Amino acid sequence: RSPGPSSGRHFLGSGTREMALSHGNFPYLCGNINDVIVSPLLYTCYRNSQSLSRAYEQYGAPTIQPISEEMQLLLTVYYLVQLASDQVPLIEDLEQIFMRSWRESHLSEIRQYQQMIPQTFPQVPSQIAPVTSAQLPWLAGLAASSCNDSVHIIECSYSLAEGLSEMFKLLIEGKLIKTNYVVIICASRNRAIDSCIVITGKYQARVLSEGMLTPSDYQKEVNYQLVTGKVESLGSFFSTLCPEGDIDLLLEKFYQENQGHISSSLSASANKSTALNGTGAAVCTSYEIERHQIRPFQLAVAQKLLSHICSIADSSTQNLDLGSFEKIDFLICVPPSEVTYQQTLFHLWHSGILLELGLEKQHLTKQKVEQYVLKLDAEAQIKFKVFLQNSMQNPHTLFVLIHDHAHWDLMSAMHSLYPQAELSTGLVDRLLNCREVKEAPNIVTLHVTSFPYALQTQHTHISPYNEIHWPSSYSNGVDLYHENKKYFGLSEFIESTLSGHSIPLLRYDSSFEAMVMALGKRFPRLHSAVIRTFVLIQHYSAAMMAVCGLSQMKNYTSVETLEITQNLINSSRQCPSGHGLMVVLRIPCTPLAAVAYERLYNVRERLALEDNFEIILGNPNSGITIGKHFVEQLKVWQKIEDVDWRPQTYLELEGLPCILIFSGMDPQGESLPRSLRYCDLRLINSSSLVRTTLEQELGLAAYFVSSEIHTEKAVVNDVLESDPEKLSSTDNEDEEIATEGTATSGSTSEKRSPMKRERSHSHDSASSSLSSKASSKSLSLFLLSFLSNTTEETTNNQEKQKQKVDKGAQTAISKHLPSGNEQPDTKQSIKSAQISITSSSSSPFSSSSSSSAPTHNSFILQTSQCFMTKSSKQPPIVFLPKLVYDIITSTDSSGLPKSSSLLPYHSVMWASSFRPLMSKMMTCTEQSLYYRQWTVPKPIHMDYNNRNEGRMDTFHPRRLLLSGPPQIGKTGAYLQFLSILSRMLIRLTEVDVYDEEEININIKEESDQCYHQPGDTWPDLETFKKIPFDYTIHDPKYEDASLICSKLQTVNSEDRPISRRQEDMYTHRQTTRMRLSKYAAYNTYHHCEQCHQYMGFNPRYQLYESTLHAFAFSYSMLGEEIQLHFIIPKSKEHHFVFSQPGRQLESMRLPLVTDKSEDFIKSPTFTPTTGRHEHGLFNLYHAMDGASHLHVLVVKEYEMAIYKKYWPNHIMLVLPSIFNSAGVGAAHFLIKELSYHNLELERNRQEELGIKPQDIWPFIVISDDSCVMWNAVEVDCSGDRKSDYTWTERNVSLKHILQRIEATPNVTHYALIGMRKWSTKTNTSEIKEPFSCCHVHDFIMLNVDLTQNVQYNQNRFTCDDVDFNLRVHSADLLICRFNHFSVMKKQIAVGGQRSFHIKSKVSDIPVSISPAQYICAPDSKHTFLAAPAQLLLEKYLQYHSHRFFPLSLKNYRHPVLSVDCYLNLGPQIAVCYVSSRPHSLNISSSGLTFSGLLLYLCDSFVVASFLKKFHFLKGATLCVICQDRNSLRQTVVRLELEDEWQFRLRDEFQTANAKEDRPLFFLTGRHI
Repeated sequence: RSPGPSSGRHFLGSGTREMALSHGNFPYLCGNINDVIVSPLLYTCYRNSQSLSRAYEQYGAPTIQPISEEMQLLLTVYYLVQLASDQVPLIEDLEQIFMRSWRESHLSEIRQYQQMIPQTFPQVPSQIAPVTSAQLPWLAGLAASSCNDSVHIIECSYSLAEGLSEMFKLLIEGKLIKTNYVVIICASRNRAIDSCIVITGKYQARVLSEGMLTPSDYQKEVNYQLVTGKVESLGSFFSTLCPEGDIDLLLEKFYQENQGHISSSLSASANKSTALNGTGAAVCTSYEIERHQIRPFQLAVAQKLLSHICSIADSSTQNLDLGSFEKIDFLICVPPSEVTYQQTLFHLWHSGILLELGLEKQHLTKQKVEQYVLKLDAEAQIKFKVFLQNSMQNPHTLFVLIHDHAHWDLMSAMHSLYPQAELSTGLVDRLLNCREVKEAPNIVTLHVTSFPYALQTQHTHISPYNEIHWPSSYSNGVDLYHENKKYFGLSEFIESTLSGHSIPLLRYDSSFEAMVMALGKRFPRLHSAVIRTFVLIQHYSAAMMAVCGLSQMKNYTSVETLEITQNLINSSRQCPSGHGLMVVLRIPCTPLAAVAYERLYNVRERLALEDNFEIILGNPNSGITIGKHFVEQLKVWQKIEDVDWRPQTYLELEGLPCILIFSGMDPQGESLPRSLRYCDLRLINSSSLVRTTLEQELGLAAYFVSSEIHTEKAVVNDVLESDPEKLSSTDNEDEEIATEGTATSGSTSEKRSPMKRERSHSHDSASSSLSSKASSKSLSLFLLSFLSNTTEETTNNQEKQKQKVDKGAQTAISKHLPSGNEQPDTKQSIKSAQISITSSSSSPFSSSSSSSAPTHNSFILQTSQCFMTKSSKQPPIVFLPKLVYDIITSTDSSGLPKSSSLLPYHSVMWASSFRPLMSKMMTCTEQSLYYRQWTVPKPIHMDYNNRNEGRMDTFHPRRLLLSGPPQIGKTGAYLQFLSILSRMLIRLTEVDVYDEEEININIKEESDQCYHQPGDTWPDLETFKKIPFDYTIHDPKYEDASLICSKLQTVNSEDRPISRRQEDMYTHRQTTRMRLSKYAAYNTYHHCEQCHQYMGFNPRYQLYESTLHAFAFSYSMLGEEIQLHFIIPKSKEHHFVFSQPGRQLESMRLPLVTDKSEDFIKSPTFTPTTGRHEHGLFNLYHAMDGASHLHVLVVKEYEMAIYKKYWPNHIMLVLPSIFNSAGVGAAHFLIKELSYHNLELERNRQEELGIKPQDIWPFIVISDDSCVMWNAVEVDCSGDRKSDYTWTERNVSLKHILQRIEATPNVTHYALIGMRKWSTKTNTSEIKEPFSCCHVHDFIMLNVDLTQNVQYNQNRFTCDDVDFNLRVHSADLLICRFNHFSVMKKQIAVGGQRSFHIKSKVSDIPVSISPAQYICAPDSKHTFLAAPAQLLLEKYLQYHSHRFFPLSLKNYRHPVLSVDCYLNLGPQIAVCYVSSRPHSLNISSSGLTFSGLLLYLCDSFVVASFLKKFHFLKGATLCVICQDRNSLRQTVVRLELEDEWQFRLRDEFQTANAKEDRPLFFLTGRHI
């Protein structure tokens, strides 16, 4: 020994190899130092425990000191003393002890700081007096005195070398045989304490030293021992065990003696199924392949995923623009396991998702499906490159990158723990974390895993808000999701070990463990994995021999192994079809798995059991290989006719009696069939314990059991419901602690004694073994209780299940089932919710018939004889190493299994030993936050470099994490998510547009005269002048409006609709859903990359600056100057002229009539809007196809700020505040007057530049805020005759339409130009005449020059466009409708007309007020309403005008004469419009007798002589409407109305407005 300084604390183990833990100055060692391993575990633990974490710095570091070194060592001694001889020290246990001790000793200080009480007194002394270095050796010796020498204390004075020397001396002398731990303490008064713990217990030293090996070193060590022949000594030892001679000799002897007899009998029983099927005899009915169907849980999770995607899209960061995507594409990345790969392909095929997303057409092939699943192996990069190229080439496709089994490879691309041969290591980091994936705006990454812990560190890429946890099935005892199956996971397995449960499903094999321990002492140089594997192979071999008649071999196997083997061999014999159970034998080390396979295969052959059960070597890098005989059996059971079919997934081995040797260091997502009965995990690596490793090994046994069982309530239902505390959730997400990480409060904090546990365990193990007659009786009764249902009930239950999935399934009664050859129609459409798995040979994957029933002439054997009957009702039994069993079943005081407190993953570490303990009551969300705070990745972890000082931008915005227990259905959930995401995207790219047939078609003038040819592009001016104006309104939105009569018309009352209620006008209109084209107008929710600059929302720049400009002009009719305000963004100032200097707004630039440009729209577009700052379709970028255009939003003053916020790069025209409560008529009026005033200014400005006034472009566009798309009709006149033509309608850009209209010859001669309202019901007759002279609505081009003297009525709320059209026509101006163009209007449920609410002025309580209450008698005590008088007038007349015009009701031959205005009097009253202006164009009223007269705010043009031209019925009624009562009287006198009309005092009315709201007044009279 060489006493040199080596600072640190280390575990030092012994046996063949010693393990040392030291603290202080550790001496140099020389000699055969390979026998001593120095571990940094304890040094790290002590050091971490010395530093207070950030979580406790708030309590004040100077006041609260960390735990002392002496106390740490003393607590370590206490911990070692209480360990049993078969237990191994765990660093996590020690850290928790330190933490608990520190908290208890400083409880008062912590509480004091938590309550923020100022410290006015000296420090409170600790509850535990500090231990001095002088007291330490004595206290340690006292603690060790009670442990029967398992812990030995050595005290030395000068250095640790002195104590180590004494320890080695005692070891050589054999005085430490009973001692497992030697604690060496070097205590000196003058310096810090030095200490060292030497682990001399062979078992403990072996486990800890093997735990220090990396996975790579572990495989190398085992390989080395196998290759160098070190295991031969173990083999020869086994040969000497059997007194009857070598086992191989016994096998050979048995084979020779029984060759003929055994093979014939066993093969006969094994082949029974095929023979009987052929003759139509006994067939088992228990075999049924589950259909693919979406369970409620999976749908709920899919919806949660969708909700998170929408949250990302809705956030202000604009990291995901869902509105810009037209379709979904995806790639699923899986670990390089061939079985997992094929399993994912199988799920993908049968989900129907490829057809639903439109990615593939009918007749899928395996090659097409393989494009969407990426196996992360050496060839993955090529396929991934194609995926990236597709994402870049298709910016309008949303690519979802699904990383399944996401915890599998988290190695940094720069590091590797695994052998260099595994090229796939670090591949996830290289591919999924590459720059292209991170920056692509159309790639969303979804990590899917059962064990998310390593993705929840301080450096994670995934935001906690982007985590989706599998929901709890219960909340406060209520079943949230009604499913016919219940999940049986880790927590349920743990609960089955508690008292009160008849069968513990988690077990350990005490006799196996004892033999392993004995051999470990005998062969100290062999790795324990080698010893355990050889012992287990020996046990299985002996058990097979015992079952086959060599009863003496029972002594050389364990009861547990004998039970497994017995049930495996007998299961297929009990079923007429040969169905049997599966045994999974988990051997992580691949070379050892190969040895086990070879040995068991050989034993099976010698015992002539090759046709009884199969032995399968499950290697992750290769597919499944099974014998031809068993392939044929599977094909018969699953009704597969494909000659070349081979099983490619473990799920396809359903019902096959087999031992599956499951190799590979970690499971990689492989699912196991329902016929799994035993999960033998006795060989898992129990020395390197982390939470993920343990839970994923146990996850192999996770299972769905039928929830419709009553007989096994003790096993299943009680497990699920026994602990209300566990099932309650502490957050609002209906989550619970991860299912695999929970235990029950039923297990107390006291440790159950190993003896008691072993005893109950032995009893349960023996109970199912035929070697114990007494106990086998009780197990038989138990198994029979599972099968209490009769055959008929079972069959009916199966049929009920079948009918739930497939409503077309025939009802099967009792024994008369449909024949097996009846196959469902494979061509029926695939629905994502329920896909039946058919046996169509076109499927490259294993498929099964939807019916497992026999033919009619077969009889049904009792189902209780077949193991498959029980398989859906019983979870598998799991065998664990004793060490793992103890960790899994021991819980802390809160009931949390110890496994949950382990380090979560190999490549992460705890941030501090001073961390709070996890709690059983933690939800998944709280667990995630715990790991995010308390774990950090090691340098080998791919997230190691993702650090930015805790700022939020370390999270990737388009990365999500879905976690859920193993085998619970996460694949189905994310495939369903893709389905509903696709449907939502389609819905986002669709809008509801009005689709209504034109009204009053039967009233339209039918003329044989054809003015233009169907294919004409533009109207001919002279020809157009000959077309008569069609007064009738045809727009379906005016279905409730009064008919306008143009001459003596015959209208039946049946032809007019019955008046609808006010609210029905918007909700009951017909719509159709249309896919948005690339030329659509959008609302604020659309923000694709091309739009960013147009919208002013480019995140790289600040919001666009804009300036407020006043613009005033006088208007004589209003009698005052109008002052408007423009909000002009800097980017749009080039559209305006400003004075120099002063920057005063002078005018808006207008182009010339002669200007022509492909990328320029001449007409400025004005869009009046209210209440639709989010939903108005103001984004015309795509509609204009990128063309330069001037677009002005016309908004009310009180809405200016909100519109400016949502549309910062749009020009706003802000109406004066007096128009805040005005209707759309005011906006139209001001737009037109402003535009004419601007035209004059531009003419004056450009006249100075030599341009003629008539050359300035006079048109503006007035567009509704709901115009979404535009269409053009293309007419084909290539027929033989002139009258023959065909037409098609297609979506075009607004730019195309406006440029076409602007190019119309003599365009300035037209006053109004419009287009059709789009409808699917448009017929050929409407297209035949390409141009009409009629009303135009919604989207018009207005010639402000020609219409200078025709104004919109600024008071109007409704029908102001009809009113204006009539005024324009009466002024003898041309109105042209282009019938080959149409506009689609989107149904918008907010704003517009709906923004006007009529309510009482007295009370704020919303009370329904009927239109009849909108008017009242003057000076009455009627309740006044808070609404504009004009709105009350229009609404009253619409619904109750028959009170004023009783003779007019349904009297369409005698309309109401309406002078200078059109007011809607309801659909059952017709009106006749006339203009009082001189030289007006009016209809001929000769021969027409009117039933009423409506005079609305009539001006000086209306004179008595004008009215006397018209004839009225006797008893016809008059209604005069004026601004005040004085005007009423003046109008009656001026128009000499009393000559022909009789008035009464009580016939005067007013709108229900207060005086300050300026009500309108009515006077009614009767014609004399």
